[in-house]
Amino acid sequence: MLMNPPYGGHEDASVKGYFPDDLASSETADLFMSVIMYRLKQSGRAAVILPDGFLFGNDNAKLGIKKKLLDSFNLHTIIRMPGSVFAPYTSITTNILFFDNTRPTESVWYYRLDMPEGYKHFSKTKPMKLEHFQPVIAWWDDRKEIVEDGWDKAKKFSADEIRENNYNLDLCGFPHEEEEILPADELIENYKERRAYFNTKIDDILATIESMLEEKV
Repeated sequence: MLMNPPYGGHEDASVKGYFPDDLASSETADLFMSVIMYRLKQSGRAAVILPDGFLFGNDNAKLGIKKKLLDSFNLHTIIRMPGSVFAPYTSITTNILFFDNTRPTESVWYYRLDMPEGYKHFSKTKPMKLEHFQPVIAWWDDRKEIVEDGWDKAKKFSADEIRENNYNLDLCGFPHEEEEILPADELIENYKERRAYFNTKIDDILATIESMLEEKV
């Protein structure tokens, strides 16, 4: 199963009602993850593109989804993608999660794919190409932990380490952000995308608070 679900979207409370309480989220990407896990057959394999927010998110739904992902599936690899992969459509940084329905997770390998030499950012005229993914392909069958300039580029973490860290999957990230000078139209589009993303996050938090208040009434 290959999936690049929409993210940043906000679903109505009526949609959440179709999901178990511990997995019910108002965020579109979270709901897609729940459906993917539900539909993935025994021994099935999946690769799903998700934003950084899923990795470090600690609201009840995201924690429930990540707990189920580790306890019921084998999340074996997370590839941290460089920024602007989907520019100019979105500036949100993304990741590819590889997992299968074979056994519970024992350990998770991370690989940080850096921006290729000669690129400051991707764009519609300079998109990411398959050749830029070659470092991952070369590493995949000969996995080794890699440290560059004192930062982890490739590293394996046990499932217990992740559980002890409250299911935070935001590991082996980029050590710093490089300044990007974009054309005016791309800069405006990026700003709109980021504003929409944070507005959605605020709506999610408010919806969670309202739901908690309604339960107490």
